[in-house]
Amino acid sequence: MYASIITIGDEILIGQTIDTNSAWLGKNLSEIGMELKQTLSISDVPSEIIRALESSLELSDLVIITGGLGPTNDDLTKKTLVDYFGSKLVVNKTVLAGIERYFSTRKLTILDVHRQQALLPENAEKLTNNYGTASGMWFEKDNKIIISLPGVPNEMKGIMSEYGLDKIADYFHLPSIYYRTVLTWGRGESFIASKIEEWERGCAQEGVKVAYLPSEGMVKIRVSLKGEELEVKEKVDQKVEALYQLIPKYIFGEDNDRLEEKVGAILRDKKLTVASAESCTGGYIAHLLTSVAGSSDYFIGSIVAYSNEIKETLLGISSELIKEKGEVSEEVAAQMAINIRTKMGTNYGIATTGYAGPDGGNERYPVGSIWIAISSESGVKTKLLSFGKARKRNIKVSSIICLGRLLKEIQE
Repeated sequence: MYASIITIGDEILIGQTIDTNSAWLGKNLSEIGMELKQTLSISDVPSEIIRALESSLELSDLVIITGGLGPTNDDLTKKTLVDYFGSKLVVNKTVLAGIERYFSTRKLTILDVHRQQALLPENAEKLTNNYGTASGMWFEKDNKIIISLPGVPNEMKGIMSEYGLDKIADYFHLPSIYYRTVLTWGRGESFIASKIEEWERGCAQEGVKVAYLPSEGMVKIRVSLKGEELEVKEKVDQKVEALYQLIPKYIFGEDNDRLEEKVGAILRDKKLTVASAESCTGGYIAHLLTSVAGSSDYFIGSIVAYSNEIKETLLGISSELIKEKGEVSEEVAAQMAINIRTKMGTNYGIATTGYAGPDGGNERYPVGSIWIAISSESGVKTKLLSFGKARKRNIKVSSIICLGRLLKEIQE
């Protein structure tokens, strides 16, 4: 079964609002066995809505529309759907009572435009909205389903989580789908794929679907299969266990795991501590570590030594070393990692120095060259990373790689 998603609103088209609804719907629809065919973003214009709806119905069994259900005159989706399905608006007394209760409990003034939210198409089934005033609407046409939802993310998610997803699965008698998403760090999609090429061929021969989902510093490998629940679970689990045997040093977790959480959990369990000295990453490593609740158990602190003066005065890097080797060098990165560990009294010290871009660099170390270093009681390990000129990406990826190498160091 195939699905299409239509998001309505000029604020999405001009980039004022990021469309997170499609991403959430795509993920949750795939989990119940629907295959997403397309996503469209359109303006709240009747002709555009009808054109998008008709083209989506040609491709899909399910069309979900988000947005355009507000109480103001520029929200035209409901009226357009009423006309399209040859229906009329009638007052839903249950919805009206809920809207009045919504405003009363919040001690807000209710207006006529708010009461008009209780007007729903006569031939649509109501999907209750427990988080706002715009109800979801379920239409059926030629054994296909059209669902219209409010564009406010928490309202859309609430309706679909509480009513929509189960109703879709029941209507289409969807097969069971089971998947696991394996998370890898530090290597790109093509590298990972080359390491598991034979494994991937075996998956294809058995009908197991493999999808690569690359992001900054990481690649997610989604392994999924549709069919009878116990059978698909057993087969996917076998494939994932085999994957762990092939690329163990690049895997750090599954599904919603975060690398910084994994690092923190192991540090806490082993009663170990870490501190960071960051130049080109500007404190991003510290940000990732401290984004985890309870990180004060293992993260002691950080020095953002962006200038040479701070490297010298706070980190104790000699001016002679910086002058001789350069502020971006293996030697300076190593000394930063050693000194932050000593000054903070931690088990591990992480350091970064480099040219994040888009300017800077030299003949030896062009823009995108970043040295990272990890210091421990057993010594210091360094690594030169080479990227392009995308500053934000360079900062994020090098920080992820630092945490990945720290995880590997702790585990070993």
